[in-house]
Amino acid sequence: MLTDRQQIDRHMAILRILRSGVVRRQNDLALMLRRDGFEVTQSSVSRDLRELGVLKASGRYLLPPDEISRANGDFGALAQFVRTVQPAGASITVVRTTIGAAPSVAVAIDKAEWPEVVGDDTIFVATNDARAQQRLIERLNSLFRT
Repeated sequence: MLTDRQQIDRHMAILRILRSGVVRRQNDLALMLRRDGFEVTQSSVSRDLRELGVLKASGRYLLPPDEISRANGDFGALAQFVRTVQPAGASITVVRTTIGAAPSVAVAIDKAEWPEVVGDDTIFVATNDARAQQRLIERLNSLFRT
């Protein structure tokens, strides 16, 4: 079990490695961390990347915007991954991203804690009309047995 200090040190090492060059695979990052004296597994590296809000796009890991910038609404580092923002009905907004970027954009929005946003760790799926919505609900209920 890691102490808080060990986890912070490992997170700092990951951020340093990502700042210093291109990392394309978790295995490569794990190898670099081991060279720096950290005991890691693929699953621990995966968890660390998720906790840090690291984004993978265009086949490489990218640093997230810092927490202060996120809270102030500066999403500059993520802007390149957002394709469109559009309304879907009266209270749903659809943010379309490049492949694989949606989780990182969603985490940044969650962490910003904007008062207009309802829910976090939530999936909203937009449909074209009420009939399509009903078919989707039936499909999801049958798949997830809800």
